[in-house]
Formats: sequence, structure tokens, C-alpha cells
Amino acid sequence: MKKQRTTELSNLSPLAQLRAGRLPHRLVQLFLGLTLFGVAMAGFIRAGLGTAPWDVLHYGVALRTGLSLGTVVIVFGFIVLLLWIPLRQLPGLGTIANVVWLGISADIALALIPEIHGLPAQLAVFAGALLINALGGGLYIGSQLGPGPRDGLMTGLHARTGVSLRLARTSVEVLVLGIGWLLGGVVGLGTVAYALAIGPLTQFFLRRCIVTMDSPRTPTTPPTRQCRSTTCDCFGE
Repeated sequence: MKKQRTTELSNLSPLAQLRAGRLPHRLVQLFLGLTLFGVAMAGFIRAGLGTAPWDVLHYGVALRTGLSLGTVVIVFGFIVLLLWIPLRQLPGLGTIANVVWLGISADIALALIPEIHGLPAQLAVFAGALLINALGGGLYIGSQLGPGPRDGLMTGLHARTGVSLRLARTSVEVLVLGIGWLLGGVVGLGTVAYALAIGPLTQFFLRRCIVTMDSPRTPTTPPTRQCRSTTCDCFGE
């Protein structure tokens, strides 16, 4: 059967993802996307206008424990990954890389980005972080090497319990947002702006970042289904 080139997201197992071709290119794109995620996370924190729900929790825990933001991100990544076991989810290479590298890149970026003062500067940094986050999401998702641990948790809940993906995502993100806020995480208008803008922006970049791969099987999962997110947690965090 003749292989077809596709610009849609392929629904592949973790092993098939590694065998799908163009792996060096996809690995570079994967880590570039994760690095941009970390830079964006640091930018949102420095802007002080609000962050994504999971990052509200990460920052709140970091404030309470004295751990670095990146360390908290890594710890929660592993905790969430353990929750995949009863949900029978299988992590891809990108999932493991997400758990480790996202937190490292966030700490590096926080060390390099200075404190931001004044609303105009805060707005500019927030807008820049939003665009960087969306580009990072497009690169990460487009590499097709596995979902982020937090997104996999929500899709796993959907698959195992039968609740809608939207309800699973909303329930989890409202819970972590509330806990993060109680712990002192940054919630503001930026949190709302992020929720409204990140999906369309990531979709814009994703269409330009999907790595075309030769596969004898027709992709079954269109990008519009995969990228409805709020970090783009969708195959992001």
C-alpha cells in the first residue's frame, strides 16, 4: 500500500510515534516547543496578570514550599503521570521529555527575565508570553511524540469514565485553579485572556508546525480536536 503524506495529527501508539519517520527533526522541534513553554511560563509569572490554571497551582505550591517553580512543575508532572496508570494511558517520548524539560526551562527563564514594573510593560510581557506559549504549543503538538502529562490525565478520564472531554478538562482545571488560588497563585484578567486566546492562537501555529510523516495509515485525529486547551495543555503540559 502506497504511503501517504499527511499534514494532520496522526493517532499513533508511543512506539509507532518513534517509527513514523523524521525523528531527528521532530526531536529538535519537540525540545524547542518545550523550551518556549518554559519561557512563556516565566513570562506569565513576571507579568503578574494571571497564568494558566495548572501554573496557578504550580506557582502557589512554589510560594508555600520554597521550591523553585521548575521543581514544582517537574514534581507535579511525575505525580500526574502516576495517575495515568489506573487510566491505562501510555506516555510517549514527548510526555517524558515534557515532565523533565519544561520545569528546567522555566527555571532558566525565570533567572533571566527580570521583574516587570508598570502596567504597559506587564501587558507587553503577557502578550509576548501568550504568543510564545502558542508557538511552543504548535511546535510541541506538531512533533507528534505524545501528549503532555496533564492533558493525558484529562483525556484518560474521558476515555475511562465516559464523561465528555470538555467536562473532564473543565472539572480538573477548575479544581487546580481553585487550589492554586488558595495557595497564593496568580489569578487575574490574564487567566481569562489566556483561556480565551490560547486555543485559537495555538491552532494558528499548529497548522504551520505539524511535521508531515509518511504513514500507510490514514490519520484519524484532526488537529481541531486535539487543540482545545488552556495551557495549551492540549498535548502541552
